[in-house]
Amino acid sequence: MTETYDVRADTTLEGLDARLVVDRGAFRLDVALTVAPGEVVALLGPNGAGKTTALRALAGLTPLTDGHLRLDGAELDRTPPESRPVGVVFQDYLLFPHLTALDNVAFGPRCQGAAKAQARARAAEWLDRLGLTDHAGAKPRKLSGGQAQRVALARALATRPRLLLLDEPLAALDARTRLEVRAQLRRHLAEFEAVAVLVTHDPLDAMVLADRLVVVEHGRVVQQGSPADIARHPRTDYIAQLVGLNLYRGEADGHTVRLDGGPAITTTEDLSGPVYVAFPPGAVTLHRDRPTGSSARNLWRCEVAGLETHGDQIRADLAGELPLAADLTTVAAAELDLHPGAEVWATVKATQTHAYPV
Repeated sequence: MTETYDVRADTTLEGLDARLVVDRGAFRLDVALTVAPGEVVALLGPNGAGKTTALRALAGLTPLTDGHLRLDGAELDRTPPESRPVGVVFQDYLLFPHLTALDNVAFGPRCQGAAKAQARARAAEWLDRLGLTDHAGAKPRKLSGGQAQRVALARALATRPRLLLLDEPLAALDARTRLEVRAQLRRHLAEFEAVAVLVTHDPLDAMVLADRLVVVEHGRVVQQGSPADIARHPRTDYIAQLVGLNLYRGEADGHTVRLDGGPAITTTEDLSGPVYVAFPPGAVTLHRDRPTGSSARNLWRCEVAGLETHGDQIRADLAGELPLAADLTTVAAAELDLHPGAEVWATVKATQTHAYPV
């Protein structure tokens, strides 16, 4: 890798400024990204949304149809991939099988022109930071999944990139290893002074690792903000399901929201005009008979469409007057004799709903 890129092209324009437009047959990606140095942004979305296409465009592996790509003020649109100050951590690691962990990490600095001893010294430093000193002489086949992923991260960071791209970096790990590597990755990303872009479909990875989420659906940005803001104010069904909320859109008149094509929901917020209403499945209480004397202002007759285990609870998928999801304990599900086709009444207190403007 030759260092043809000048990181001081314009120090007043540090960070990433991109509009990624890629046409691929019937699919069109059109995503704008602005990321400051030291910020970690997660591109989040369902399969086929365009996340990987965006990452490949940032890396120079997929050419732009239109738009622009600037890093620290320098135009990268026509810069070949090997000349970009970009480090990539791939989902399946892509370590060189014939090289040791040390030489895998040293490969990038060597391509940048560093002497062999200098490159190996830098590689040893990164392996030490990631707790892999004892595995420096091991080849990839001798490494566990977590160790291989950390070697891949060390290899990307050893080139001192101004843009770090992480493509589903934890997807290939088992649950226990994933927990450990996620914590380590969070620590190293917090110390990373340049731009980091994470591509994932896992909401937990995104929420834990990123400062800001950019949600992409059908090649477009549908919502962006802090993890807390996204979780509290979802704006599409995909995002609502991702963060585990029931989400509806309607017209507010005071504390009453008349849903589009559905019933009304009573909320504590006093609003007017188009709004979203959200509440968690855990806020829903189910009854086999219509409750009397209930303090809940919201009551709907539903039918159980399906049941599935959700963590240590049972999630009921309800159809009817208001389609929704409800979480309850296995004991409660048994006592209610819930099964597909069972008729139930669902209640939600107004205090457990949250309404916000569209």
